[in-house]
Amino acid sequence: MVDVSTAVMTVEMIEASQAGLKAVGAGLAVGLTGVGTGIAEMSIGAAAVGATAENRDLFGLALIFTVIPETIVIFGLVVAMLLLF
Repeated sequence: MVDVSTAVMTVEMIEASQAGLKAVGAGLAVGLTGVGTGIAEMSIGAAAVGATAENRDLFGLALIFTVIPETIVIFGLVVAMLLLF
């Protein structure tokens, strides 16, 4: 036999659950894009330093290649803001 008082969710409980899940989604959006960017920067940064060590004229191109993955974190932050507000 199921107790009726424990099976019923109030409106406040549902709203709190939705707010918590939105916060988890926002955290995942920023966290996973940060991890992905870190993995991308790992190999791009090493290659950029090596190319710059061999030829100083490639510094500008190497700098652009290291900045491009960082925009992904900005997209994750935008998605998190859209989820929260």
